[in-house]
This record gives sequence, structure tokens and C-alpha cells, in this order.
Amino acid sequence: MNITGMVHVNINCSSYERSKLFYKMLGFEEVWVVPKTNTPEVNAAVGMEDYRVNGAILALKDSTPPVLIDLLEWEKPRDNSLPYPNLYRPGLARLALRTADIQADYEFLKKEGVEILSEPATVMSNEKHGSTFFCFKDPDGAFLELVESF
Repeated sequence: MNITGMVHVNINCSSYERSKLFYKMLGFEEVWVVPKTNTPEVNAAVGMEDYRVNGAILALKDSTPPVLIDLLEWEKPRDNSLPYPNLYRPGLARLALRTADIQADYEFLKKEGVEILSEPATVMSNEKHGSTFFCFKDPDGAFLELVESF
């Protein structure tokens, strides 16, 4: 294998405009609008015969290396199922993002009415180093996590 890094994380949503505003609140900005439809080769690559999508690649401002989200609202085909109901279900469970001030971000999201699972918790990796984190949900219920390491 010749993997050298991660490109992006795909997050599907039920309303692109609503979710774009949520991720913008977190510090992401739209950098490339995804074509509504594409070629037969692209259709095959994503396992569909034909599709229609509304979305874009969003980048976290000033992140190095870049943190990219492929935020998509599938119009055709459309699946209105809810995302994972918990964090222990197999598959991609959550997106963890680094923060420089976990308490300020916690208070901000709480004030904005975002569904938060709990207050920040601390996990130690050894005697001197650890991280503080908390999990929350996006507008469709996808799990996100903020982490501040020390």
C-alpha cells in the first residue's frame, strides 16, 4: 500500500443548506461545489447508476494539514434514514476535531442549542499527557467530537 494521508470525510445530510450553516458555525467554509450529476464512470465509482446531489467540499479555516468534509445531500437516490443511533455501532462512528479551547467551544455550542452528550471529560495517556473531549451531534444526528490535548 502507498497511502500517504487522508483526503476528506464524507458526511451525508438531509438538508445541505441547514448543515452547511452548522459546519460554518464550527469554522468550515465551502471551497468546491460538487457537480449535481456526473459521468457514467463517476456513477459507477460511487456504486450508483445515476444520481443527483447537492453539496460541496468544506475546509476548516486555517487548518494544517487541511481538514476537509465532503458534505452531501443526496436528492436521487434519497434515503431518509437516521444516522447511527450510538457510538458503538460498527462503521464510521464520529469525526473528531482538535480545538485550542475546549471549554469555550463547549459553552458556545451549548449556547447555540447543539445537542451535546456530556460535559468535557479527561482521558490520560500517561502521567503527564492526556486530552479533554466531548461529543455532540450535527443537525441530522451525526456524531462529532472536540478534543483538546495537553
